[in-house]
Amino acid sequence: MSLINIKIEGIPYQVEAGLTILEAARQCGYDIPSLCTFNHGQCSQGSCRVCLVEATGARGLVASCVYPVAEGMEIRISSPKAVKARRTSVELILSNHNKNCQQCAKNGNCELLNVAQLTGARENAFEGAKTPTTYDEVTPSIIRDTSKCILCGRCVARCQEAHGNGILGFENRGFSTIVAPAGNRSFADSPCLLCGQCVSVCPTGALMEKSEIYKIDEAMAAGKHVIVQTAPAVRASLGEEFGMKVGTPVTGKMAAALRRLGFDKVYDTNFGADLTIMEEANELLARIKNGGILPMITSCSPGWVNYAEYYYGDCIDHLSSCKSPHEMEGAILKSYYAEKNGIDPKDIFVVSIMPCTAKKYEKDRPALTTNGLKDVDAVLTTRELGNLIKRSGINFAKLPDEDFDQDLVGTYTGAGVIFGVTGGVMEAALRTAYFALEGKEYGPINFTEVRGFEGIKEATFVLAGQEIKIAVAHGMKNAKPIMDDIRAGKSPYTFIEIMCCPGGCINGGGQSYIRPSLLKNEDIDILDTYMDKRAAALYSEDERQTLRQSHNNPQIQQLYSEYLGEPNSHKAHELLHTTYVSDRVRFK
Repeated sequence: MSLINIKIEGIPYQVEAGLTILEAARQCGYDIPSLCTFNHGQCSQGSCRVCLVEATGARGLVASCVYPVAEGMEIRISSPKAVKARRTSVELILSNHNKNCQQCAKNGNCELLNVAQLTGARENAFEGAKTPTTYDEVTPSIIRDTSKCILCGRCVARCQEAHGNGILGFENRGFSTIVAPAGNRSFADSPCLLCGQCVSVCPTGALMEKSEIYKIDEAMAAGKHVIVQTAPAVRASLGEEFGMKVGTPVTGKMAAALRRLGFDKVYDTNFGADLTIMEEANELLARIKNGGILPMITSCSPGWVNYAEYYYGDCIDHLSSCKSPHEMEGAILKSYYAEKNGIDPKDIFVVSIMPCTAKKYEKDRPALTTNGLKDVDAVLTTRELGNLIKRSGINFAKLPDEDFDQDLVGTYTGAGVIFGVTGGVMEAALRTAYFALEGKEYGPINFTEVRGFEGIKEATFVLAGQEIKIAVAHGMKNAKPIMDDIRAGKSPYTFIEIMCCPGGCINGGGQSYIRPSLLKNEDIDILDTYMDKRAAALYSEDERQTLRQSHNNPQIQQLYSEYLGEPNSHKAHELLHTTYVSDRVRFK
């Protein structure tokens, strides 16, 4: 590591060569006001000009987010010239911005408002015409409001970086420039995955999830039997909504909060994850034994399913026919649970708390119904749950740790918990597949070969004398070469896990925002480690469970013996399996 000497405000420092001024300043303890984020890759546009500083060797002021440090450089952050320039930059942005902050869903997490306060920007310093607005709320997942867009390009870069798609781009020129899908089309009319990665990096309210809190209010007011279920990744992020450190596990407090919100039953989607493994692992074994289509690919991630249907419609037979865990659990709640409790399924309203905006779209897929009823009626993101708890005046930090309801569909294993991180579905499936093929449990329990955040992970296992080669990919940029090989007929794999969001659900588009400017006293620098922290929360909960393999879940066993018969039975297929189309059904 090569070090160079610089000065910031006259104080000498040694920093790594190759850093930008903004990065170097942060390492030295200076937070230059900026609209840059380091959680999902740097914003290298330098277009907002909010982080301007003076630096020797430069001609005039420079954008610290893109300007590199050099040997002997002297940097002035607080000079009158730099302070005024940063304030003017923010005021110019505000001049073309919809300033309805009180009504904005991003209030409290808005980076523009944060830098406006830091720089002392005046609200009406510049007045004039505003760029014509596009407001797109056609999809069930994401709202795009160009009146709040500051043209920073972070969403454009994120879509390209995560998925290689480039759904978003700069449309028009000059004063008419907006960020949009090609031709300023709706997300509903473009091959958008609805994953919400763009939402997670937007510094303002220009991109937001479409809230469904009102649906819960209406269901409760109508006297419905309202059941809530929570995805595994939510517990690793929800605490951040209340000022807790990144990756703080809050399973018990989350269950307590949901109970105080008035839900009739509070369940964990981990039960649905265990059920998914029973169906998926047995589907894989059936394909292997019966010469079925291989490799088989997981189907838990709706963003990935959207991608497969859009771009690899000729390969969709490789996808497992299993519904995702929350959809499976919803189907069981409206059939098995309803029968056991003597409740008309029409009176049951299922709410899923998910780390994902694509789940909002997924619940509306026509194939995800049971006896004409949606398996899931409403989906809230982790952020929406945080807002709902705050709205209700609940002091989250002071809540006791409580258990989920344990009747019928309440028990889960550690295998269900790790679904929330890339490689987790594969590991859970391997634990059960090993038992099915070898007739005994895998001794170490953990299949650590599939853990970690490499773009593509590969491993080979010998089960019952048969070699099984597997792969794990996350982010569609990494899925593409795997799918290209399948299309070309040269894939070496038997089983593949693909997650849409980089890192898996822990980094879903509905998770808590990760922002350097919003994280106070957090022991993260470049923020790559936030995924490690959230993943650790899930792996630690897995380790704490008495039961860690899905097939050992006693309520899963009871469900099959009393209701479904066996995995992949006719009844199981009616309730727990789905179909796909070569071009995703759109909602208009």
